[in-house]
Amino acid sequence: MGKLTTHVLDTMSGLPGAEIKVELFRQQGEHYEHIQTVTTNSDGRTDQPILEDAAFQAGKYQLVFYVADYFRQQGVTLDEVPFLDDVVIRFGLNDEQAHYHVPLLVSPYSFSTYRGS
Repeated sequence: MGKLTTHVLDTMSGLPGAEIKVELFRQQGEHYEHIQTVTTNSDGRTDQPILEDAAFQAGKYQLVFYVADYFRQQGVTLDEVPFLDDVVIRFGLNDEQAHYHVPLLVSPYSFSTYRGS
């Protein structure tokens, strides 16, 4: 069965993004259904895959990373309305047998993602 994993790298400090709240949603018609909420560990990863086994289905998904909260906890001074409050990544899963890895590289003013391995 397939699985979905993620990790976060704080590119400002060069360290893993620890204790970041991440939510997973699946697109259902015109709206998104909440699947689960997880928190990254000290290595910037989740302890378990975010999605796996029977719950892993082809379709459109989104991950929401609450990065402003993380940067504030790190002592970074952000504007009252942060440039990046949360980062939303929308992506598709097609192969129900594959491992999809969606990493987030983030700073208070930029982010990048890719399909990892």
